[in-house]
Formats: sequence, C-alpha cells, structure tokens
Amino acid sequence: MAKEMDAFSASLMADKREIIFAPTVYKFQTFAQMAEEFKLGERDVVLTNEFIYTPFMKDLGLKCNFVFQEKFGTGEPSEETIQVMYDMIPYDSYDRVIAVGGGAILDMCKLLGCKRPNTVHDLFFKRFPVVHEKDVIAIPTTCGTGSECTNITVAIVKDEKDGQLTGGETKLGLVSDDIIPNKVCLIPDLLRTLPFKPFACSAIDALVHATESFLSPARKTMTSELFSEKAMEMILKGLKLIKEKGPDARFEYMDEFVTASLYAGIAFLKAGCATVHAMSFPLGGTYHVPHGESNYMLFGAVLRVYEELNPNGELLRFKQMVANILDCTVEEAIPSLNNLLETVLPLRPLHDCGFTEEDIVEFPKSVEVNQQRLITNSYVPMTQELMQRIYRECF
Repeated sequence: MAKEMDAFSASLMADKREIIFAPTVYKFQTFAQMAEEFKLGERDVVLTNEFIYTPFMKDLGLKCNFVFQEKFGTGEPSEETIQVMYDMIPYDSYDRVIAVGGGAILDMCKLLGCKRPNTVHDLFFKRFPVVHEKDVIAIPTTCGTGSECTNITVAIVKDEKDGQLTGGETKLGLVSDDIIPNKVCLIPDLLRTLPFKPFACSAIDALVHATESFLSPARKTMTSELFSEKAMEMILKGLKLIKEKGPDARFEYMDEFVTASLYAGIAFLKAGCATVHAMSFPLGGTYHVPHGESNYMLFGAVLRVYEELNPNGELLRFKQMVANILDCTVEEAIPSLNNLLETVLPLRPLHDCGFTEEDIVEFPKSVEVNQQRLITNSYVPMTQELMQRIYRECF
C-alpha cells in the first residue's frame, strides 16, 4: 500500500496560494545586453562553464569574479562539490550571484545566495535553516530543468536511515521559497553551445515536468495547469519539428524551447513532479545518469502504467492534447509520443548504465523512504510492486 501523504506535500496543499513565483523575468538577445542592464562588476560572482564563458563573456572585459564549475567537479552537485564551491568562493567576496549554466550550476548558485551551513549534509537533511541573504540572477543554458524559477535545489548526498548513515548515496531535494532566484534572464543564444544529446535530454526533462504537473492529482492549480499545457504544446511541436527536419532544426526554435522550460518550471512550483522523478533520483544518485536522461528512461513506462490503471480523468485530456499535436488518434497518443521521443533520441535500457536485477527490488524501497514528496503526487497510487514492475520493464 502507498504511504499517507508526507508532511511536505500536506503543507503545500494547505498553502492556498495559486502559485509561488518570485523572480522577475527578462529576455535578452545576448549576454552583453544582460551585463549592461545589470551593471555587472567586481562584487558579482559568475558561476558558469569555461565553454560558455569563452564565446559569450571573455571579450566583454567584465570585472566579475568568474568561477568555472569544472574546477570543483562536473555532473550533478554532491555534498563534496558543494563544499569545494563554498571553499573557493568566500562568502564575503560577493554581493550578487550570477548563475549561467544548466541545472547543476543553477542549483548550486541558489545555495550561494543563502547563509552558509555548518555542513552541506545537515542543510539537505533539514538540520540547518535555509536563509536567503544575497541576490541570485539565474540564466539557464539548457531548456530542461526549470531550476531558474523553482524553490528546490537537488544534490547527491550520503544516505541516511533513522538518522544513521547507510554507507550509500541518494539524491535529495532541498525545498524552500528562500532559494528561489530573485531574477531570471532568458538568453536563447546561450543554448547554441549545447550538443544535441544534452539538448534533447533537457527538452524531454521539461516535457516530463509539464506532464507530471498537468497530471497532478491534488496539487494542480489553475495557473499550474495553464503553464503546463502551454509548455507541453511548445515542446511537442519543437520535438516534432526536429523529427521532421533533423537535429539542426532546434536552432530555429530555441526561443520557444527555453521559454517552455521556464513555463514547465513555473507549473511544478505548485503542482509538483511525481513518479518519474521519484524513481529517477536513485538512478542518478547511484549511477550518475544525467537527470534529463534518467527521467526519459522511465517516462514511457510510467505513462503506460498510468494508462492501464486510470485511462480516463486527466490522462485522457493529456492524450487528447498529444493526439491533436501529433496528428494521431487518442488511443495511439502514448505510443506515438514514445515513438516521437525515440526518434529524436534513442532510448537506453537501464542495464546499459549499470542498473542490476537487485536494484529492481532495492530502488523502490529507497524511493518510498526518501521521495515521499514526489510519489505522493503520483497520478495513480504508487506502490513498491508497481515501481518494481516499471524498473523491470525498463531494465
């Protein structure tokens, strides 16, 4: 049986705000325009990647403190990399944080805007308060996470059970309105450095955000539905364009992709994500599969289970929308969607990243313990047995 709703989800349902959206949003053609608008200078720290800095920032002569993520570790944030970041960027050395990058950089910069914790571990296990103290300007260079506008930061941390370290790792989200960036700047031109596979994974990630928000059984609101529907429509049309014209077609649709990603992020601020994200977190934490790809690996199978157990309701509306965009029947909507995604990016089986038969049994246990805020938002009640079935199907 599924557990009762966790305290986090219950608190969100008790919060009667239609939507939680704090940043002021800007759109610029170039990074130079953004730098001029915000008068970037010596007291600004810019966290980015060198491959983004070189073509877009190097020649501008800015006096900011530029710090490259690759200096303290690539991939998704972990306790260790966050601590190295803290050590490299003294708290009294900056007044503003400029995040220019993908989800990992955006998530880490949210932490740079907050009071420094005694340990990163205590921060993520909620034994240290989240206190926003410095302005954060978020500039996404992917079109997937929506992290530029959300109240969550995610990291791979040492796992605990009953307050004791287990010796393993898991992926946890730290949730607080205090970590929402102050401003968001959309600069579609920055996405041109993104190779096709990371681009496709990020676009599919945004589609998952929007879909799970739209299917949210209890937390969906009028505004989250509005943003999730528009995000799904824009992303599906963009993926369909890529299927028809090839990978380079994305360059003519970058503005729409980065905007849709923002919309999807706004949608799940209140409505939340669900089973796909819950089940992908231990996959990312254990085998370091990029977040967008780990979601993609599970997305189709989760939708098939939803359709089997509750084909009507919001899922029927979702299928009708997909059918209209993909020009298929409602009955063919989910197979057609999965076919579209596989045409854009071939789907890897879980065993290809190191996933084992033992994980099919063990991962659902971890998900049930650590990801209640997500699985309680599932379109159908989610059990360990159903999760085992999904993992096995994707294996």
